[in-house]
Amino acid sequence: MKNFDMSIPTRIIFGKGEEKRAGQLIREYGFQKVLLHYGGGSVVKSGLLGQVKASLEEAGIAYVELGGVQANPILGMVRKGIKLCLTEQVDMILAIGGGSVLDSSKAIGDGAGNPDVDVWDYFTGKAKPVNHIPVGAILTLAASGSEMSQSAVITNEEEGLKRGFNSPTHQPLFSICNPELTFTVNKFQTGCGTVDIMMHTLERYFGWSKDSGITDRIAEGLLKAVIEAGRIADQNPEDYEARAALMWAGSLSHNGLTGLGREFMMQVHQLEHELSGMYPRIAHGAGLSALWASWARYVCPAWPERFAQYAVRVWNVEMNFEAPVETALAGIRATEAFFQSLGMPVSLEELEVEPERFEEMAEKCTNFGKRTLPGICELDKKEMIEIYQMAYPRR
Repeated sequence: MKNFDMSIPTRIIFGKGEEKRAGQLIREYGFQKVLLHYGGGSVVKSGLLGQVKASLEEAGIAYVELGGVQANPILGMVRKGIKLCLTEQVDMILAIGGGSVLDSSKAIGDGAGNPDVDVWDYFTGKAKPVNHIPVGAILTLAASGSEMSQSAVITNEEEGLKRGFNSPTHQPLFSICNPELTFTVNKFQTGCGTVDIMMHTLERYFGWSKDSGITDRIAEGLLKAVIEAGRIADQNPEDYEARAALMWAGSLSHNGLTGLGREFMMQVHQLEHELSGMYPRIAHGAGLSALWASWARYVCPAWPERFAQYAVRVWNVEMNFEAPVETALAGIRATEAFFQSLGMPVSLEELEVEPERFEEMAEKCTNFGKRTLPGICELDKKEMIEIYQMAYPRR
């Protein structure tokens, strides 16, 4: 097991009706004026936004609003939020929504906390945020884990680049997680969320470090729980226990717990960022499900024992000791079939991605020749193109 340094200071307030405590919590922290940041009309139609406003008003907390965050949140909205925070002298941001709203809020917090730095410089690695405006969250979608992570991902819509980075400034102060708020999430988005939760753990599980037995068992248990809950929520969207399992698993899957002591690079995430960066209509979870099995088949020959372990422990595949690669491939097929059962795509063809753009995607994924992706197999431009091609079968 590799050395690690773990700190997860985000306060989680989990359960039914906890969103009603928003004003009280913010008052406890001593904030005076809040930016309410949210996405489309769902938080308005559901009445959630009105409840939050009433809670803030009762607590004597002033607020301003900025709605309209889209899936794959964009830099233009971030810049708008930074300007609003500075003009209105906001001292805290409350994200009401899913991962897109949270990531947008984190980026706004970075930019408003360091007004002399171009916020995009953080996402390209040219600078690191020193100060920030703190972020709290009311979660409405189980997927990204952003409510308990140091990660934020933003799309520069002018350049067609989707980039992310980790920073302690991104760690939310608190996250209110009421599974009931996810009851109205549609079948497709529930499937996308289930895939994203699994992928945050799978990407860590298939890192290249060995000797991490306890972390393996944590990861395998979480994956099995998500598979079970994902199946139930797909068929019965108002099953509280299934929605609660997905919501809590989403937080645990991306807060570092399922990768402690391991080295990893989220290769599939990096490959997918170019998809949804260049095709904003592609949901992140759908892009991941379309790529994962092809990536897995590509790298599996370099470490079939690892994939075989996954197949046996997570999918209950019988171990073929004479040909472990057969067991490994059975586990990949089981994962792919599960994604399909949720209505998720398992090829780029299903997403109507043009093969002639694969080279451009790979070029962008290498940061225009400045990086490779380490892992079970190191990926350079050539390997990236081959994986994209594998993910585009002509049936």
